[in-house]
Amino acid sequence: MNNVINRMFAILLASTLLFGCEATKNANNKQKGAVIGATGGAVVGGVIGNNTGDGNTALGAIIGGVVGGAAGAIIGNRMDKQAQQIEEEIPGAEVERVGEGINVTFDEKSGVYFATEKYNINDKSEQTLNKLADIFKEYPNTNILVEGHTDNTGSDSYNLTLSKNRAQAVTSFLVDQGIDRGRFTTKWYGESQPKYDNSTEEGRAKNRRVELAIVANEELKEQAKQQAEKSDGN
Repeated sequence: MNNVINRMFAILLASTLLFGCEATKNANNKQKGAVIGATGGAVVGGVIGNNTGDGNTALGAIIGGVVGGAAGAIIGNRMDKQAQQIEEEIPGAEVERVGEGINVTFDEKSGVYFATEKYNINDKSEQTLNKLADIFKEYPNTNILVEGHTDNTGSDSYNLTLSKNRAQAVTSFLVDQGIDRGRFTTKWYGESQPKYDNSTEEGRAKNRRVELAIVANEELKEQAKQQAEKSDGN
C-alpha cells in the first residue's frame, strides 16, 4: 500500500511541477506565488513537509508553508522586497526567492564566518547579522528557520554538535539585537545535508554554512487573505 501511495504522490508531484514550471516561466516572483497555489503548490508543500520529518530543510519549510492563490501573490510581493533589501545590504549572502519565502545561505566566504572548530560570532559576522536584524525588524510578520551545517571532516557526532552550536549562536545573536525569540526555529544537521562536493576544499568550505528560511507568519497570511478577498470583491 505504501508503495502505491508513494507512486501516486510522485505522479502528482511531477504533474504539478511540470504545469507550474510552464506557468511560471516568464512570471516574476510575485506572480509565481499565485501560480504555485493555483496549480497545487499547497499539496506539493504538504507532501514534502510530511515526508521530510525531522530532516526538514530550509527549502522544505518554505514550500510546506505555501498559501497560494491571490494571497500567495501578496505575500510573494512582500518577500520580493525583503529579499532585494537583503541582497543590497548584505552582498555576500546567497539569497534565493522560493515560492512565498526566502532562502538565505551564509558560507565561509559570504558574511557569517566561524573560525575552524569555533562557533563564536566574530566582528565581521556581527556586522552582517546586525544588518540582517535591522531588516527583520522592518518585516516583523515573518518567522525564521536557522539551520547549521558542516562538511564531513571529523566524526558525525562532533559535526552535529558543532552545527548545533553555530546555529544557536546565530539565533541568540539575532535575539540579542531585539528580534522576538518566538519568531525563530533553530535546527542543526551536521554533515548530513551537503549541498556541494565534500571531496574538494571549495566544496567543504561551502558546506560549512548557516542557512535561513524566511516565511510568512500566521498574522501575515491572514492579512494577505483578507486583502485578497477585498480585491476580489471590488
